[in-house]
Amino acid sequence: MSMAYAVVRVRGQADVNKDIRHTMGLLGLTRVNHCVVLPETPSIKGMLQMVKDYCTWGEIDEETLVAMIKTRGKIAGDNDITEDYLKERTGFGSVEELARAMIGEDYRMRDMEDAKPVFRLHPPIKGYEGNKRSFRNGGSLGYRGGGINDLINRML
Repeated sequence: MSMAYAVVRVRGQADVNKDIRHTMGLLGLTRVNHCVVLPETPSIKGMLQMVKDYCTWGEIDEETLVAMIKTRGKIAGDNDITEDYLKERTGFGSVEELARAMIGEDYRMRDMEDAKPVFRLHPPIKGYEGNKRSFRNGGSLGYRGGGINDLINRML
């Protein structure tokens, strides 16, 4: 069973090495507090290793993803993603089905017509743990496993 990673950009643009900046562009993380949901593939994992000093990521659970799509998912024109829209434009009947597909079957936001691939989140309530150290060293960068769900819920 493949998992989906939620990746959140924690640090800004100044003095970023151009290779890292390019990789973040490919991931779609051009601004702080933006979040993308990506399938867990070897190439994505390599890209995450490259941007680990600027982003944090972990395995997102379905509940959190549903909440994120409902509150922060947007389609062109900055409109919310609605159940009606999903029924018209995709094979999914509900946000829950979409979330399940994104976690399990390599479906991405960018596969959906007109949907914005990026979730623009609020800064987290009570702040990041610190944006200079890795998560395992008491900061908020790099891989955090299931802890990403707690962070995202603080950002909705």
